[in-house]
Amino acid sequence: MTAQTLDAVLGDPWDEANPLGFAAVLDADERGELLAPGEAALDDVRLAAEFVPRSLGGRLVQVNGLVQPMRAIFRRDPTLGLGYGITSFIAAVPVWTDGDDGQRRWLADLLLRGERAAAAFTELAHGADFTRVALRAEPRPDGFLVNGAKQLINNIGRARAVTLFARTDDQPGSRSHSTLLLDMATLPPETVRVLPRFPISGLRASLLAGVEFTDCPVPAPSLLGRLGAGLETSLRAFQVTRTALPAIVVGVLDTQLRLVTGFAGERVLYGRPVADIPQVRDGLTGAFADLLVCDAFSAVVGRALHLLPEQTSVAAAASKYVVSTLIEAAAYDLSVLLGARSYLREGPYGLFQKYQRDLSVTSLAHASEAACLSTIIPQLPRLARRSWLRAEPAPPELFELDDELPELDFGRLVVDARGTDSLSAALVLADAPELAELRALFLAELTALRASCVDLPPGERTVSASAGTFALAERYSLVLAAAACVGVWAARRDPVTTAWLVVALGRLADRLGLPHSPPPADAGRVLFTELVRRHERSLTFDLSGHPLSRHGG
Repeated sequence: MTAQTLDAVLGDPWDEANPLGFAAVLDADERGELLAPGEAALDDVRLAAEFVPRSLGGRLVQVNGLVQPMRAIFRRDPTLGLGYGITSFIAAVPVWTDGDDGQRRWLADLLLRGERAAAAFTELAHGADFTRVALRAEPRPDGFLVNGAKQLINNIGRARAVTLFARTDDQPGSRSHSTLLLDMATLPPETVRVLPRFPISGLRASLLAGVEFTDCPVPAPSLLGRLGAGLETSLRAFQVTRTALPAIVVGVLDTQLRLVTGFAGERVLYGRPVADIPQVRDGLTGAFADLLVCDAFSAVVGRALHLLPEQTSVAAAASKYVVSTLIEAAAYDLSVLLGARSYLREGPYGLFQKYQRDLSVTSLAHASEAACLSTIIPQLPRLARRSWLRAEPAPPELFELDDELPELDFGRLVVDARGTDSLSAALVLADAPELAELRALFLAELTALRASCVDLPPGERTVSASAGTFALAERYSLVLAAAACVGVWAARRDPVTTAWLVVALGRLADRLGLPHSPPPADAGRVLFTELVRRHERSLTFDLSGHPLSRHGG
């Protein structure tokens, strides 16, 4: 299904009579209810088929092929996108990754019938530290006996299937947890209790609740993969979800940027449109540049899942960290440009504050920024020794974003990149004269990172690493983002992409604290002109630039 198809289904967002328009979205949010006509419309187009591999009867082939239609929904209402089904995808990926044929077939059939799945991973007492998960599934000859509780699970009250991360061994270490696939309809009802819904400030209509198990018997065939392999299964599956979810959330920033660009063109201050004020132009151009960075980085990593799966344990975590960070920062900058209107809960800009609240929750969904950096840190020394400044650039097809790919093979994903990184080597592709200074800057940064990471002491290679080591992982993530952008530019080399890359690399360098010359004024003008052109023609602000529903849904 294409994003344009879903835009057409959702209809004109500014039509107040449209039950799927912005007015209806805001009303539903105020009531704390999911947009019922939206769920019905997504049922009609069988959206759940997007979460099921084509080989199992669904429509999922490329990760980026899932991102675009889901981004269309998130542009309209993040709560609808999350509440209707993206959590079914999160719950399903461990099954596609490590389930046997019967488990995969059962879940595929369930989702294709329109039923939902939920991912029961989170325990509030332990946050993102999965090694401390306490819910216990005690192995028995005929299966498991489950005791304990999970919290903050979307759709747990209406999910038929649940992927449950549980402790199956009291010993410490990475082999003490397993993943179970539960059929909630077959569990003894007296052993399972859905806990009250959690009220939250963003995504207010999401059906976030908890579940408590008391001596709940679970049959042996519920085990996903091997006993004790739960952490490994999760780390492999997270590479897909950490890539896809932030990429989908780019749709939220797209609508926020559209709202503020329209405001800047219409609002008159000191006798001229706000958009004519240089500081405002710079702010809008910067947000546009950052949105494109998010799209480029996540799209490249999405293709790497197919083409370079041995490297994506690092790249996916870096993408989740950078994309989430840039989206939050850009949204804040846009709120400053919108001023007091960014707090309104009704009228033409009422949507902005809803999206701002929603972003504060979606950025934490599934994996925190610290958890992503923790995935990268243990791999830094080997990356520094084996790849940085030595590896050949990734194959050109990694950056040809419109090219078809074969169906994703989840079985090829691995936990450790083993020091392999060909993405950072794409920096050398920045061979245009106007990119020379920035190219040298990022290559020098990679050199400095190599010197700092190659001999990291053992104590700095764990989740208890110092703040300085976390900063190294953050800096490396930004370098990877820059390399992904260079690769996308090298595959296109048109004037608008060149203007964007000059601005984008400068902004990434600023985040690294690297001094550099200001971008040429022409680059900013070209990028701002492109922003206005897309706004006026109702085109998306991402790399695809495809048409939206009337008035820019």
